[in-house]
Amino acid sequence: MQAWRVHRNGEPSEVMRLEETDRPTPGDGQVLIEVLAANINFPDALLCRGQYQVRPPLPFTPGVEICGRTADGRRVLATPALPNGGFAEYVVADESALLPAPDALDDAEAAALHIGYQTGWFGLHRRAHLQAGETLLVHAAAGGVGSAAVQLGKAAGATVIGVVGGSEKAKIAAELGCDLVIDRRSEDIVAAVKEATGGRGADVVYDPVGGEAYATSVKCIAFEGRVVVVGFASGAIPTPALNHALVKNYSILGLHWGLYNTKDPAAVRACHDELTRLAAQGVIKPLISERVELAGAAVAVQRVADGISTGRIVVLPTGAAR
Repeated sequence: MQAWRVHRNGEPSEVMRLEETDRPTPGDGQVLIEVLAANINFPDALLCRGQYQVRPPLPFTPGVEICGRTADGRRVLATPALPNGGFAEYVVADESALLPAPDALDDAEAAALHIGYQTGWFGLHRRAHLQAGETLLVHAAAGGVGSAAVQLGKAAGATVIGVVGGSEKAKIAAELGCDLVIDRRSEDIVAAVKEATGGRGADVVYDPVGGEAYATSVKCIAFEGRVVVVGFASGAIPTPALNHALVKNYSILGLHWGLYNTKDPAAVRACHDELTRLAAQGVIKPLISERVELAGAAVAVQRVADGISTGRIVVLPTGAAR
């Protein structure tokens, strides 16, 4: 089969190679899956760079979430067992962790549902307890992670403010349903949030960016507001001033969604049921900006790494993207 493999760490476009290799062999409790679509996530770029919290042995195949088909014909969502990730024709995954792909979504959309939307749901509901009528501030609102949070925030009845970088992304965020879009390149985020909320600030901040985005967020957080720390796409990990959190009465909440797979797998399945219901109702639908064939995966991962993509880029089998 064909698979993209990384033999040394570095930028995705430089270190990913499309090679012929053997199909992975399922171990105990695992199943072989034909890849129908593989969603590109920012962690795929970090894996290539050797900067992710998990460092698989070299060589490895990136690709942390897929929609695929089992030998018995089931269409499923899976997180492939590294080092044999999803940018390949076949993967293996734990049978116990497979989830049924929602009928309302095509293969590319289904591949983009699992990690981003689960992260958004757990962040907004399990960690921040977002309530209808509250104001939600979402950074990188036109990106893969941010766009999921925007849709989930609207589904929860919140007023959603999206922060983006550039006019093209601002248009996408507005189309997603943001009640207000702020272009960080040309607008004062703090002033705009305070004006939109009558000086109160945002009740919940969803931050997959870190760095300056976090520093800005805590300047416009509401009394008893909650900042959900999702990731550090900017590359800068902030150092919170805890005295500031104390005097302004806000909470800083960390979210490592992957822990729920081991600590509370039943909650993950319950969340998937809820996401499937929302997808069937048309309330959520992953924003797929591009569908590329397997041969284009390395260039596409580099675009995600460089922060110039919008929504999700999904890798499809050869011939399927035409």
